[in-house]
Amino acid sequence: MIKLLLADDQSIVREGLRSLLQAKPDLEVVGEAENGQIALEQAIALQVDVVLMDVRMPVMDGVAATRHLYERAPEIKVLVLTTFDDDEYVSQSMRYGAKGYLLKDTPSEELAEAIRAVYKGYTQLGPGLFEKAMAAPPPADDPPALELLTPREREVLRLIAQGYSNREIASQLYISERTVKNHVNSILHRLDLRDRTQAAIFATRHLRLS
Repeated sequence: MIKLLLADDQSIVREGLRSLLQAKPDLEVVGEAENGQIALEQAIALQVDVVLMDVRMPVMDGVAATRHLYERAPEIKVLVLTTFDDDEYVSQSMRYGAKGYLLKDTPSEELAEAIRAVYKGYTQLGPGLFEKAMAAPPPADDPPALELLTPREREVLRLIAQGYSNREIASQLYISERTVKNHVNSILHRLDLRDRTQAAIFATRHLRLS
């Protein structure tokens, strides 16, 4: 059973989400919060698995709550669910620890699947939001962190940015899937990134992909 916390300042939205999600046999809504501060406190107190976090809320907004929650309890996954697809909201939320970002018009079945995926550690972005996560302008110079990567790791990073899976990268570079996994882990560690989505965003900003 995946334990959920609903964080939204509109009670009618929380009620609707609760009704939709409680109908799923593997999902359980164990708490609600009307602002980011309460969401932060409740998520930790209730030891939830996934927080559905709105962005604009009083007292503490969803982006700040996500950041504090990631710092204090990184095992709790945050899935942003909001009406706002603003570039800065998307990129900041992902940078501060959110594992997904969906809009509130997402169909209930897709939302349930996204919750399950985020719970397992995968990253979920709604249609068109990956581009928004990369919307911040690239810096003028390559970051020093790039110098930490080996030529092979740069190749792997480029292929991650192009959407290749580990198996496809292994086939492309004629190496084993285990070796690819080791390269991916090394890339994430060297660049201080959380997951493949952040790696893809980093590569798109800092590497020539063709």
